[in-house]
Amino acid sequence: MLLVVDIGNTNIVFGVYAEATLEHTLRVSTVATRTADEVTVLLQELAEVRGIRFADIRGAILSCVVPQATESMTEALRSLLPVEPLVVGPGLKTGMPILYDSPRDVGADRIVNAVAAFDRIKGAVIVVDFGTATTFDCISQRGEYLGGVIAPGLLVSLDGLLERAAKLVRVEVAEPPRVLGRNTTHALQSGMIHGHASLVDGVVHRLNAELETPSAVLATGGLATLIAKHSTTIQAVDPHLTLDGLRLIYGRNQTKAPSSPTASRRVPRGG
Repeated sequence: MLLVVDIGNTNIVFGVYAEATLEHTLRVSTVATRTADEVTVLLQELAEVRGIRFADIRGAILSCVVPQATESMTEALRSLLPVEPLVVGPGLKTGMPILYDSPRDVGADRIVNAVAAFDRIKGAVIVVDFGTATTFDCISQRGEYLGGVIAPGLLVSLDGLLERAAKLVRVEVAEPPRVLGRNTTHALQSGMIHGHASLVDGVVHRLNAELETPSAVLATGGLATLIAKHSTTIQAVDPHLTLDGLRLIYGRNQTKAPSSPTASRRVPRGG
């Protein structure tokens, strides 16, 4: 079995694969100050709840955009697993040329998403990831990472607004009954949902105007399904895109890569 770990600014997502099948997903909040011992205890508790045996894990790989969390997670995995975990970064083979001005500046999660998206689409694709930031990553017809766009995420934008507008209070991130809000709650929800969907569509149209080939649009991230319902450009949503990318990159760094290029999935138990 393979353990994959995606450490984001807001959440850490774990996935356990049996061959190309995603068996489990687990999600916890990112706390950068956790020590290796604390992470070890957390992993033991999560594994016990899901019935996962560390002795069955024959490979591990992680990507991280929170540098201070990388070391503690890596140390924890070393103490629990019979294998050395791989870390996405310089020196690890991804199979994707990075055409960024400074390839080291591209977040590991963005490269992982790009690898998974190209493997799925087999052509030009834009990945929209709804996380702490809303990111757009462009992959060419030849499988090259071209660059992208970074915008404040929906929740980050909401937090900034509430900090500066004394009379506004936090509301549920949910679909309003219509675009035209007739009360403050619905007006805020419309701004969040329809405003962010319009942001996505506007950026995608501008990217496609610059790219040499019209691109498919694939979305991922916690709010992807909600926003995609109101977007005219998002063609598919894959909530496990990053986990699949980690699985693919792990395979590309083994002597014998997995024969199946595309993951099949059971319904994950939780997460």
